[in-house]
Amino acid sequence: MFEERSNRPATTAWPLALAIMGLVVYASLYPFRDWRDQGLSPLVFLSAPLPRYWTGFDVGVNLLGYVPVGFLLALSALRSQWPRAVLLATVAASALSLGMESLQAYLPSRVPSNVDFALNSLGAWFGAGLAVALEKRGVIDRWSRFRSRWFTTDARGALVLLTLWPLALLFPASVPLGLGQVVERLETWLSDVLTGTPFLPWLPVRDIELQPLVPAAELLCVALGVWVPCLLAYGVVRAVPRRLVLLGLVMVLGPVFTALSAALSYGPDHAWAWLDGTVCAGLLVGLGLGFLSLRLSLRRTVALGLLALALQLALLNQAPADPYFEQTRQIWEQGRFVRFNGLAQWLGWLWPFAALLYLLPRLPSQDEPVLKSAA
Repeated sequence: MFEERSNRPATTAWPLALAIMGLVVYASLYPFRDWRDQGLSPLVFLSAPLPRYWTGFDVGVNLLGYVPVGFLLALSALRSQWPRAVLLATVAASALSLGMESLQAYLPSRVPSNVDFALNSLGAWFGAGLAVALEKRGVIDRWSRFRSRWFTTDARGALVLLTLWPLALLFPASVPLGLGQVVERLETWLSDVLTGTPFLPWLPVRDIELQPLVPAAELLCVALGVWVPCLLAYGVVRAVPRRLVLLGLVMVLGPVFTALSAALSYGPDHAWAWLDGTVCAGLLVGLGLGFLSLRLSLRRTVALGLLALALQLALLNQAPADPYFEQTRQIWEQGRFVRFNGLAQWLGWLWPFAALLYLLPRLPSQDEPVLKSAA
């Protein structure tokens, strides 16, 4: 039994739960400034009268936002063979919600609410119950068997990154599928923080003004944006037919979630406005690169993934943010998308760097050849 458990692939539920909880914390406490103490208990909202005004949007966000938290926590408990998975997951998620609502009492732009707390707890309970129901019906075991057939035993990190990749595309980017463009905004933030201090002269200053990407560079960024998740998947899948399926999945999810981001930002009529000739060519080049790398060994896919990530980040961060993109970003941060801001913005910024940190330790690992057919 010990040998069977040691050979079981590590569950992706726990790291995904931590990631979702971290994003919930960010979304709940954004914008993290102007903290103040009103001299009241942070738990006073629990006994406050029910709010007079609410919208279906707020109800849906508070209810559905905690469903994945409860689901993943319960799934983690089930995979770890802990008893009372629903109770543990609901209590943990409710404690998280209680902490977030209490801290919102110190933020002038946020209003703690007992209704929000109740909806969060209800959503977590529903998600936990869904996980247990799927476990009893054998769905989770079927997924475990599917994962064991398709992926290597150490695929947990790649699966987490691949699951988060479409969500990272939801935050509008200057270049379609171009994640990780952070240097310009980081420089601006550091300049604001260091203003009035003797450390401001230490801040590196660019010798030349940033120039927009030429069409060829934009095409290459789009192609790399498709190729990188393919290589990430190839690094944990050995069979060529299965890699081909994952290539098709990437080619569908990338444009679909980019279109969804455009629809949320500019309206449904503009969902595909970003798909111009340069982007189409970039998608085709990315598809071609995905085909050409189908038969590469695991270590070679890791090496190419690191190279592709480094090249894309270098190109994106040598270009300024598009002014229309900056306007859209402000809409997301100041409008009703503020609750989604933390769920997508940080993913869009940090996903490539997380992928780099995942791939680097895998580079010196023992190489494995690719299989021409699925077992």
